[in-house]
Amino acid sequence: MNKFKLLFIASIIAIGCMTALVGSINEKKKEQELINSVPKVDKFETKNEEFRKHYPRQFDSWKKTGKQDDIHDMLKDYPELVVLWAGYSFAKDYNAPRGHLYAIEDNRNTLRTGGPVDGKTGPMPTACWTCKSPDVVRMMDKEGDMDYYTGKWAKYGSDIINPIGCVDCHNTETMELEVKRKFLGKALDEEGSLKMKDATHQDMRTLVCAQCHVEYYFDKIPNPKGGKAGVVTLPWSKGQSVEDMEEYYDEREFKDWTHKISKTPMLKAQHPGYEMWKTGAHGKNGVSCADCHMPYKQEGGIKYTDHKIGNPLDNMEQSCMNCHRVSEESLISNLALKKKRKDELHEKAMKQLASAHLEAGKAWELGANKEEMAPILKDIRHSQWRWDYAVASHASFFHAPEETLRVLGTSLEKAGNARIKLAKVLAKYGASDYVAPALTSKKVAQEITGLPFEKLVKEKKKFQKGLLIEWKKEAEKKGIYNPESTKDIEDKTSY
Repeated sequence: MNKFKLLFIASIIAIGCMTALVGSINEKKKEQELINSVPKVDKFETKNEEFRKHYPRQFDSWKKTGKQDDIHDMLKDYPELVVLWAGYSFAKDYNAPRGHLYAIEDNRNTLRTGGPVDGKTGPMPTACWTCKSPDVVRMMDKEGDMDYYTGKWAKYGSDIINPIGCVDCHNTETMELEVKRKFLGKALDEEGSLKMKDATHQDMRTLVCAQCHVEYYFDKIPNPKGGKAGVVTLPWSKGQSVEDMEEYYDEREFKDWTHKISKTPMLKAQHPGYEMWKTGAHGKNGVSCADCHMPYKQEGGIKYTDHKIGNPLDNMEQSCMNCHRVSEESLISNLALKKKRKDELHEKAMKQLASAHLEAGKAWELGANKEEMAPILKDIRHSQWRWDYAVASHASFFHAPEETLRVLGTSLEKAGNARIKLAKVLAKYGASDYVAPALTSKKVAQEITGLPFEKLVKEKKKFQKGLLIEWKKEAEKKGIYNPESTKDIEDKTSY
């Protein structure tokens, strides 16, 4: 009898546990079904916090990109950059990239965008907003691409207000991944290795990132309504290698700027991460950006994509270790070695280029002519393009270590060739003993290049205390900005 009672009680407990388990599973299924359903969201709802109502886990993880808030002043670390970019906006201010949550803040605060006093002033064109906000997608649709690309950056100060978010990558009607910037599809179709219409879901897990993490330039095209549009264009029609794009630019005699000291017609690489990734092991084996930078997470019975886009090494269990069958320590050690090798060549090329610019400046000062300087300037142009291409491809040592070292090697070769030719020109004009000044600090480099740093800071702070505040108020009145969404974001700068 006692055994019967014990068996009965155990059965009741077991049934109760099973019932609870089934209830829990059903509850999780309903929650997963709710997540997989597509709620009604306005096509151009650019306030990212509005999506939290439907996708709380994704939103909360995206919000954590705000933890990547350190300002890392690259000009302070590498004063040579001030010389390499003399006469170009990057010589004013250049920090390592931060989390997506800071895209708008950093764009407004950088000295590169200047201190506009109204919608028609400031050094930068409207295209400088293109990769910073879902509001860009809305404005492109509203204005049309040509009108969007025409005018000054300050023109959209109260319209482009929310940082990189949901609408940048998702179709709000289906929540499927969608490329929102037309220039990527156009460039892919021209290049031909992957047509946009043929892109799979796995391809899209990279292409939504490639909307912005690519090399591009602003092609000046007359706007029928007046003015010139600086249209974001990808130089891929000849291919996606550093040599292909170099040839593309040379054929068009395109230049981003003329170097202030060496008078070289320069190219500024942006961030060709996609192009570099394609040449590496991950790209060749179909590993997407999202696989590593946005891995799936499990929360109870719910599986979702982690939107805290950042360093995969911060979350190796969900990213790297899904594929790699070695220890985390082994992977980290291997990557540290790759980075060390890249840094060594990067720094050597950078120092060679800085000296070449300063030596070229001395040659011009002594009376060198265009004919004898032309081959030197070509070497400098090509060397710096290749150096910049390798370095601006963030984490290229990780994505494509072999290609990164190859490109940096060719950069060093061309910089060396330029300096050999310069030595002959300097000797011709009686300056064989010329030694370029030492670049001991950011301040020293700015003084050598004549950069009015304090003036730039003063203009920016005036803008921050005046026009910028007006932009935020206007955006709130338009209903496109919620001040609560940025109340915990501290305004950090390098100045």
